[in-house]
Amino acid sequence: MSGAELHAVFDVAAWGGAAIAMWWLSRRRGLQFPRQSFELPYIAALLFGAGIGAYIFGTLNLWFSGMAGVARSVEGALAGGIAAIELYKWRHGISLRTGARFALPLAIGVAVGRLGCYFAGLEDFTYGTPTTLPWRHDFGDGVLRHPVQLYESLAMAAFAAFYVWAVLNRNAAVITNGFYLVLFYYGLQRFLWEFIKPYGPLIGPFSLFHLLSLFVMIYATVMLATAPNVSLKHERAAA
Repeated sequence: MSGAELHAVFDVAAWGGAAIAMWWLSRRRGLQFPRQSFELPYIAALLFGAGIGAYIFGTLNLWFSGMAGVARSVEGALAGGIAAIELYKWRHGISLRTGARFALPLAIGVAVGRLGCYFAGLEDFTYGTPTTLPWRHDFGDGVLRHPVQLYESLAMAAFAAFYVWAVLNRNAAVITNGFYLVLFYYGLQRFLWEFIKPYGPLIGPFSLFHLLSLFVMIYATVMLATAPNVSLKHERAAA
């Protein structure tokens, strides 16, 4: 199979893993999520914003790195989805926080999807810079690089394991604020990995995705800092 075909296989697997995570959460006794996050207009706004953000930021990063073409970005999809949902909630007067049920699906989706980026090789433009570390990888051009896709995959898999532990232990604070926790965690680890990627700098040493990571972390920090206190009552976690 070609790199693009392998990438497509893992993209499907990522969506499948996210769907299974969502199904598993729906089966947990006493665990509830806001009904607004299940409504079709909400889902449509989320998918539209994520799609637009994925292509806008992925393509801009490509151009800033001196390359032509069109590209997609997971972090761009996150930023676009956040903007679209916040606009949707403002437009419909929704003050309730609605992202909690997406925490585990997001972590699993990224963990699996990044494997596709790894197997796609050079054409995916998600590899790292050259390194002499023992686990360096040749993506096909004879240059040994950081397999940064695997770093991100392992990091998000670790968060997924932590979140599953929190659910099994009925940790209401983690469950309720899980989406903002995973956003902050994703933004932080992504910010670090950007230093070992070959992307063109935009401001000083920082690439577009450094700045986008900061946006994601700031948004998550504000939401966590203003989150209401949560306690688990009668074995029910309203998320």
